[in-house]
Amino acid sequence: MTIQLKNAKVLVTGGSGFLGSHVVEELERRGARDIKRPRSQQVDLTDATATLALFEREKPDLVLHLSAKVGGIGANQKKPGTFFRDNMAMGLNVLEAARRVGTAKLVVAGTICAYPKFAPIPFREDDLWNGYPEETNAPYGIAKKMLLVQGQAYRAQYGMNAIHLLPVNLYGPHDNFDPASSHVIPALIRKCLEAAKANAPEVVCWGTGNATREFLYVEDCAEAIVRATERYDAPEPVNIGAGFEISIRDLAELIAELTGFRGRLIFDRTKPDGQPRRSLDVTRARDAFGFMASTDFRAGLRRTIDWYRSCTSAS
Repeated sequence: MTIQLKNAKVLVTGGSGFLGSHVVEELERRGARDIKRPRSQQVDLTDATATLALFEREKPDLVLHLSAKVGGIGANQKKPGTFFRDNMAMGLNVLEAARRVGTAKLVVAGTICAYPKFAPIPFREDDLWNGYPEETNAPYGIAKKMLLVQGQAYRAQYGMNAIHLLPVNLYGPHDNFDPASSHVIPALIRKCLEAAKANAPEVVCWGTGNATREFLYVEDCAEAIVRATERYDAPEPVNIGAGFEISIRDLAELIAELTGFRGRLIFDRTKPDGQPRRSLDVTRARDAFGFMASTDFRAGLRRTIDWYRSCTSAS
């Protein structure tokens, strides 16, 4: 089904968040004029009654479900039940409410945390079910993967046009820099900037530094999501990534260089690495809706660091 954004009533859950705010900007650039982005203070999506009331009031033609309970390894270890419950409930309620009001298309942002811990590199969508996710974030990953199952089941039974996207680790302006819940890039940026300012001799990083990750600039991800919204209608999930891999040690060294930190990087091996490796096969996104990431990683990191510096200097 082709969605005409300029004529659609669009509802974006999580539309004021890190990814969601960039997706809303991309939707507007592509002509969307009627966009609702309810905040969690207004509507609790873990509450089925409240979620259905929202959908009955707005009657959206298009829903992008981006809202999620997210955090780094430490946050996932501390509250695995919360991460499972909240993400499972939000997805269950959003998809059911969309079905009940007859939403024409639903776009769900999943997670690569759903992949098996030892999936072959690069991760291909066909490997999604070939093993259990990495233990530190398995509750989160499995909860999000259940939304793929629900979307496919609703497509089969009710004809719902639900698509499922699997974004890789994101970074960029407006990311979460809270040390209690941030992911690795904002955590390292904050640590290195604060250490450089204080002339601290070292920065401590979690794990061995040997684990690898792939990172996608948030504006590129927003472009991919809106491209898929307009052009993709199949039941198979799609990886959204940049198609490269970097070790956490190399990442830390690059961030130290870009932030001006000249001290030592210490790796705390008592802390978990998380999944050993992450890198995506991005062929399906390229072939299905023409997406290829365009932001150079070093340039994206510079923009992110500059944005965070501007925020801290203004406060």
